[in-house]
Amino acid sequence: MPVLPMQLEAAIHAVQAAGEVILPYFRTELQVETKADQSPVTAADRAAEQVIVETLQSQFPDYGFLGEEFGEQAGNTDARWIIDPIDGTKNFIRGIPYFATLLALEESGDITHGVIYAPAEQTLFYAAKGFGAFTNGHQPLEVSSIDELSQAMLVHGGLDILRQGGYWDGFTRLIDATARQRGFGDYFAHTFVFRGQAEVMVEADVKPWDLAPLKIIAEEAGGRFTDFTGQPTIYGGNALVSNRHVHAEVLKLLGPISGTS
Repeated sequence: MPVLPMQLEAAIHAVQAAGEVILPYFRTELQVETKADQSPVTAADRAAEQVIVETLQSQFPDYGFLGEEFGEQAGNTDARWIIDPIDGTKNFIRGIPYFATLLALEESGDITHGVIYAPAEQTLFYAAKGFGAFTNGHQPLEVSSIDELSQAMLVHGGLDILRQGGYWDGFTRLIDATARQRGFGDYFAHTFVFRGQAEVMVEADVKPWDLAPLKIIAEEAGGRFTDFTGQPTIYGGNALVSNRHVHAEVLKLLGPISGTS
């Protein structure tokens, strides 16, 4: 196994430490609170974010942090860690093992390192700019070579979210154009594109911490990451991840917001 970039190795260690904090809470009686945005939060979410910050602060004292639970913390905003301590909290609450800790390093506005760790499945995904994208045991990740949308598999993060966001007409055009459609949601859906098992993932109503590591992993696996307008940003509120071959056609089909129907 090649030597990992220093920041990537530190990020992997941090998410694994978070996993050790999270798992004792899994499938126990949890006290669930509702945040201002109506999303749920548990003690496990907060404890996991805290351990990541503590783990990384000692190695990178000048780096900043942006986390789902504790927001932006003091540090260098030109280099900051972006944290989602539990992506898929609703799965976690209901005892479904498809939840993960997401961690990425943003440098001068560019995501350069990213890690996903699903502790219940003990599955790790990681990438760094120019280094490649890998999963457990340093197995390379590579997107599929399918270049016809009519042969593509489409995955999505939730039908009602797409409808409420005003993307329903474009999404139904995308359904008609693809060979197969499945809904998985959260980080898990994106991994099908990373592995070459699906060609398109669309997701709406998402925050930067939901997307940060997905961007670099998709790109280093040979794919493409943009928002629905085609901008390669984690700040657009939605995300399109593809094997790059069908990306332009998907953007055309999604089209502008046309209102709910």
